[in-house]
Amino acid sequence: MIERTAPAKLNLYLRVVGQRADGYHLLDSLVAFATIADRVTADAADALSLAIDGSFASALEGDPADSNLVLRAARALAGALRIEPRARLRLTKNIPVAAGLGGGSADAAAALRALLALWRAELPEARLLEIAAELGADVPVCLAGHAATVSGVGEVVLPAPELPPCGLVLVHPDVKLPTASVFRAAAARRGASAFSEPLPVIGPARTVGNLAQALATRGNDLTDAAVSLVPEIATMLALLRATPGCRYAAMSGSGAACFGLYDDLPTAEAARLQVEDARPFWWTYAGALI
Repeated sequence: MIERTAPAKLNLYLRVVGQRADGYHLLDSLVAFATIADRVTADAADALSLAIDGSFASALEGDPADSNLVLRAARALAGALRIEPRARLRLTKNIPVAAGLGGGSADAAAALRALLALWRAELPEARLLEIAAELGADVPVCLAGHAATVSGVGEVVLPAPELPPCGLVLVHPDVKLPTASVFRAAAARRGASAFSEPLPVIGPARTVGNLAQALATRGNDLTDAAVSLVPEIATMLALLRATPGCRYAAMSGSGAACFGLYDDLPTAEAARLQVEDARPFWWTYAGALI
């Protein structure tokens, strides 16, 4: 059995800097990964199959099989290798679905890596990145698996400046928020041509305070649009910012998940407990950046 982890993706900041003729938006973002992760396993089999378990497996029930990114990744990779897609796959879903945490994209990237090992195959990294980009905008950075600056529609992935160790709290209100809906709402609020300028982080952030200052000047351009669709996002941000030791709080990606950054894990866990006490039915997680 081959196993690969699929860590949650965080957009530490996200700026929408333009739009292509085909409608895809151009982004400037700093992406990091969290200690919480889905897991993909692959075994030899005579046909392709996928079983799903884990805390958020039920959120995928009823979705068309062809829409699952793990199966799409398997078929795309097999096509590139010119082989039949034969594998017994299992996805353990620990990351909330449609939350702005890149769970599906991370799953696809983990599936690509696992199946290359299972099938004892090799592809140039550039070709693998092409396959990743065809699967989705977040899949290339998830395939890279390390903190990165992201531009274009997500296909331009470069190593990030050095980031400090951070305690982390994630909060999600158990509401699916489709990315397309958020971009439509953002476009309606923004108008046709008012985009942000790219503002990539260039130098290293030696402390969590340094990182927080850099992020605060950049923010997330999709936050107001997401709040208009899911008002709980504003409440999450207020709760995180009120916790002792919170250096910075923002929404990740197109939401609805939000994160807070802290100096260390004990401070993050204390903050998580405070949020949980205020909203016991929300999903919360305390961990770190990796």
